[in-house]
Amino acid sequence: MTKLILITGVSRGLGYAMTEQFIHQGHTVIGCARSQKAVDKLRQKFGSPHSFSAVDVADNQQVKAWAERLLSEYEAPDILINNAAIINNLAPLWQIPISEISQLIDINIKGVIHIIHHFVPAMVEKKSGIIVNFSSGWGRSTSEMVASYCASKWAIEGLTRSLAQELPRGMAAIPLNPGIIHTDMLDICFGEEAADYTPVFDWVLKAVPFILNLKSTDNGIPLTVPT
Repeated sequence: MTKLILITGVSRGLGYAMTEQFIHQGHTVIGCARSQKAVDKLRQKFGSPHSFSAVDVADNQQVKAWAERLLSEYEAPDILINNAAIINNLAPLWQIPISEISQLIDINIKGVIHIIHHFVPAMVEKKSGIIVNFSSGWGRSTSEMVASYCASKWAIEGLTRSLAQELPRGMAAIPLNPGIIHTDMLDICFGEEAADYTPVFDWVLKAVPFILNLKSTDNGIPLTVPT
């Protein structure tokens, strides 16, 4: 059965890999990224019935306008994946510029809230749908030099578990740890050692079936994509 899947942060990394794989499996993807150039490439590659838009999830008004347009053209999504996130440049918390921390909070936390505010009501109305908020191993543990990122992902864990208690029966909100994947973000964290971890191509072959198999009975359960 074809599903309608909304993904944020589709221009690269896990977001792009999921987009490509969901489409390959016959599903319809509606997604966003901040870069208009990246969005244009996605439109050219995948075309209709998929839809890609340049949207900054940190900007509530942009998300609101995007949601209004999409919900007039499509049904409410069957699966909503909040994937868009950034990480701080490695430094002790007191050395991370406040402007950098503010941007991270705006994208990693407020961006998720904006998407939930403007898309989840339509899902609640039909009393079905799975909300997947990407967390991290650093949303359940901590490390030095990434305090602001850890804070944002711990927030996603709590936010998602609370949201799960508010949803009607038949829906689910799940904080999902994707695992340690070799992406640009991991290069920032681990340097040359990042190449020793799971390639995105291998990860997505497990992650997409795992996400497609999520059910309402998984509501509120912190899960991790199997390796």
